[in-house]
Order: sequence, then C-alpha cells, then structure tokens
Amino acid sequence: MQRYAGAGGDPERSRREAALRAGRMVRRYCAENRLNRLGTLTYAGAGCHDPHQLRRDVGEFFRSLRRLLGGDPMPYVWVPEWHKTGHGLHVHFAVGRFVPRRLIEVAWGRGFVHIKLLGQLPSGSTARDEARVAARYLSKYVRKSFDARRIAGLHRYEVAEGFQPPAVSVHGRTVDDVLTQAIALMGSEPTVVWTSDEAIGWQGPPAVWALWP
Repeated sequence: MQRYAGAGGDPERSRREAALRAGRMVRRYCAENRLNRLGTLTYAGAGCHDPHQLRRDVGEFFRSLRRLLGGDPMPYVWVPEWHKTGHGLHVHFAVGRFVPRRLIEVAWGRGFVHIKLLGQLPSGSTARDEARVAARYLSKYVRKSFDARRIAGLHRYEVAEGFQPPAVSVHGRTVDDVLTQAIALMGSEPTVVWTSDEAIGWQGPPAVWALWP
C-alpha cells in the first residue's frame, strides 16, 4: 500500500491506516484458509492482565490442540481483547476445521471456551463465505485493539506460520487495465480508490491505492 503524502506527520491518521491494514490482512488470511469457525478463550478467576503471559498461554493452547488433533499443522488466527468489566484479557480465534469442544477445553485448561460454525448464511454460501463472516468479526477486534494501550513488541493479532496468502501481481499498460484485472480477481468493485494525482506535492512515482470490503 502506498502511503498518502504527509500521513507520516499525522499520528492519528497513521493509526487509522495501520488499523485498516491489519484488518485487511486478517480478512484475507481468514478467507484464503477458509477459517469459518469462531471461538473464544476466557480465563477463570481473576483473569489474565499480562499480555505477555497471554501470548505464552495461547501459544501453548494451539500447540496442545494441534497434538490432540494428530499433529498436522493447521491455519488459525487469534486476536486479544480486554474485557470491559476489568476481568483482564480474553482471546477470539478462528480455525477452518471441526474441533470437538472437549478438545478445546482440554487444550486451554485455564477457564472457559466457546466455539461455533458461522453458518446460517443464504443457501449456496460456501466455506469461503463463512470465513469472510469470521474475518469481519476478527478484523473488528483488531481495529478495536488500536484504541487500547499498545504494548511494545507485541502484535495486534497472531497467525499460524506457513499459511499466509500468496502475493498476486497484475500487469497492464494503464491504470484502468490494472484495476480491471484486480477487480476480476477480487470479485467486486473497490469501495475506495486513491491516486497520487490527488496528493498535492506528491514526489514519488505514480501510485494507486484501492480498498475492497
């Protein structure tokens, strides 16, 4: 993504752009890997108030869950969220396969769990459509995390390595040609299109930025 001219000097604008980028990356990861089951991990008792401890616990949870499911690597994404009630942190996650609730409970072992398949979509919907619903939920939590206090060195979300969507390149003689190809790949029109022609004092090469829902 090309940065708008002058965005680096506006911390609030930079924060909004970073939140949008993170949300898009989560949505793409979910859709590419068909992550159509959404779950929540919550601590019992006083909860967890240490973001570093949370990441250790969630890392152990996914390692344990993978062992319980036979050991094969599997894609997942998770996002931390602070409780509104002061109970500390909990975790929203998505996976792309059926996992018995009892295995999630065994793997977590620190409190309460919830898991559901995001069905109830219109007839003819696919696993990718379901994954897009999960992606919208998770990207909302990612965007909310940019309003919470930031802990240096910690990511806003985490994904399983080795399942990142591949980059796709398109080539054309004109901007319209490239956008037409991108629209065909994405399956819909972008909701926002920005060009460097709109930026006063733009000094870089011509650039186009498009946003899809």
